[in-house]
Amino acid sequence: MKQSFTFYLTHWVIKLKGLKKLFSEDPINFKKIRKEDVFKPKGSFFKRHIKRRFQVLKTEVTEVRHSDNLNKLIVFVHGGAFISGPAKHHWETIKTIVKATDYTIWLCNYPKAPEHKIIEISENIEAVYDQATKEFDSENIILLGDSVGGTLVTALTQRLIKNNKSLPIQIQLVSPVMDASLSNPDIDRYDVIDPMLSKKGIFSAKKMCAGDVSLKDPIISPIYGSFKGFPETILFLAENDIMYPDGIELKDILQKEEVSFKVIHGENMPHIWPFLPIMKESSISLQQLISLLN
Repeated sequence: MKQSFTFYLTHWVIKLKGLKKLFSEDPINFKKIRKEDVFKPKGSFFKRHIKRRFQVLKTEVTEVRHSDNLNKLIVFVHGGAFISGPAKHHWETIKTIVKATDYTIWLCNYPKAPEHKIIEISENIEAVYDQATKEFDSENIILLGDSVGGTLVTALTQRLIKNNKSLPIQIQLVSPVMDASLSNPDIDRYDVIDPMLSKKGIFSAKKMCAGDVSLKDPIISPIYGSFKGFPETILFLAENDIMYPDGIELKDILQKEEVSFKVIHGENMPHIWPFLPIMKESSISLQQLISLLN
């Protein structure tokens, strides 16, 4: 497929920002990466449509919606390698979804590593979901996560099933991180072509987050857990992404477990491409994501 001019422009911006270099450091420079964090988005849209902010344990939840009578919810767990976020592209994604749908969105600014570890982070995500089920019917809840947000959404779903709790109607995973150990040998081949991420820095971030937990524990590497009984799952898998090999393995697992799922392949796309600004291919894929919301 021929790529758009904006595809090449986006790659130029990624290179200019030095993201590959940042994610090639060990230890990863989380303080420098956090300089891109945005906690209070600017602009008239958010001034009008952020209805409330509230705390669940150590997570700040920002509620964005365009009406007072919306009964459907997206719990948005953002990515950022467990060490950063949310970023501007997360807020812009929320803006696009809210404009196009009748969903309320809860953006979860959860505690980050290395100050906080995976057990505490996971407890926060589960507490947010528990609060969501008090305010919305579970059949009207969708979980959306990109990168390690996909890790947290998937691991949460596994725990919900294990503990016989009500499930969301759907989960959407955008370039999800499924294995914090990065032990799939194919990752080395994708490391060469990935314009954004590098195995070395990502592995450093995962170690910062894991604490005393094994990197192959399902709480941080859900690919080692069970997918039996999962709700409908939508996968956005970028083909020029070090996470792609584990995404393909996840697809095979979902098929084996007879989970209803759909895969959107991003041909020649980088990590989390539906959420990237400017790029025509991003806009098309984000519209696909919106069209697949139940």
